[in-house]
Amino acid sequence: MATITKRKNGWNVQIRRKGYPQQTRTLPTKADAQAWAREQEGRIDRSLAPVNLRLLKGTTLRQLLERYLEEVTPDKDSAYSEKVRLKKLLREQPLCDLALADLTPKVFADYRTARLAMVKPGTVHRELGLIRHALEVARREWDIDLPSNPLDRVKRPTLANARDRRLGHGEYDRLMFALSKTRNRLLGPVVEFAIHTAMRRGEILALRWEEIDWRHRTAYIADSKTGVPRTIPLLDEALGVLLRAGPPPRRGPVFPITMEALKQAWERLRERAGLGDLHFHDLRHEAISRLCEMGLTMPEVALISGHKDPRMLFRYVNLRPADLARKLSGRAWAASSPLSRAPDLL
Repeated sequence: MATITKRKNGWNVQIRRKGYPQQTRTLPTKADAQAWAREQEGRIDRSLAPVNLRLLKGTTLRQLLERYLEEVTPDKDSAYSEKVRLKKLLREQPLCDLALADLTPKVFADYRTARLAMVKPGTVHRELGLIRHALEVARREWDIDLPSNPLDRVKRPTLANARDRRLGHGEYDRLMFALSKTRNRLLGPVVEFAIHTAMRRGEILALRWEEIDWRHRTAYIADSKTGVPRTIPLLDEALGVLLRAGPPPRRGPVFPITMEALKQAWERLRERAGLGDLHFHDLRHEAISRLCEMGLTMPEVALISGHKDPRMLFRYVNLRPADLARKLSGRAWAASSPLSRAPDLL
């Protein structure tokens, strides 16, 4: 509760609340003092939790992120990439040495501006999102009494780096030739399977022989990025990759290779093929675009790709105008309405 006392130069207000710094101010009239006291106490009452300043001043963002890395990250599907991102953040950014009490929207806004001069918007977007979630977990689950999340008031960079990369003319042959020279016997089957199924890298590595239905020519994807399992049909080429890997019945992982080993092998492969700008995920763009070019409808393609939002699916469909022109060659629009064939009746 506020204490208001008369002084020679006006009315002095003192507000003491456990967990909050003391506030004091001198105002010319008692009414002004009472109004200011009500305003400040109202702000405290609207806070989500009382603030333990000693804890906030004694805990750094680095300590928070290290705990997040140890307790939260391992349970995520993206654990590998998030671990790499967090370790890089902890190693390079002086931001991590700030106390939680010193984290303000301006601090993160300045960090965002400085980082945008060095890296792509997508990188900054992911870093801020990761820090924001760590702060939110600390507030909700670790009894770290942040009154609010400072990143809630910071605008993240606009993402304008959506990729539309597909295999260009001759690039598939260059990729296959480079694969014939690789020493990793599993890399070729994984790459071909990705092109013929539109499956994500993590989905491919998690696929087990028990999830292949040879009779119905399908694969069951139990653990997907969206968290929703799905069953996809397998093209002849995809079945061929599986048959070359080993005759049924079999058990265990279809492609027994770790994520890190696959990433390293892919880096060597694309450099050998002279395709340094090709990402593994671009094979998913290639596969989905091929399915559309085969004549499948959008719902049919979505069943295979796992997209729930048509807008996201359209981002993956990169049809080539030249291919569409060849498809339209020799075809003409023909009116089917009787009225359009008899304009004299109108």
